[in-house]
Amino acid sequence: MISYRPFYDTLFKKNITEYHLIFKEGISANTLHRMKKGLPITTKTLDTLCFILNCEVSDIICHDKSK
Repeated sequence: MISYRPFYDTLFKKNITEYHLIFKEGISANTLHRMKKGLPITTKTLDTLCFILNCEVSDIICHDKSK
């Protein structure tokens, strides 16, 4: 199962809020809601998040084999 846990760790490390992503960077609130629920997002969204956060894909998602 894909986990977005690294995403929230990256936000914390970079001191970036979800509010900032929504209102300053234009990320959809629905996208963040989907991530919280563990639902899929597009690779385009993943690329956009990597660009905004200046990070790698592994800083946003990981594969959790335990689920």
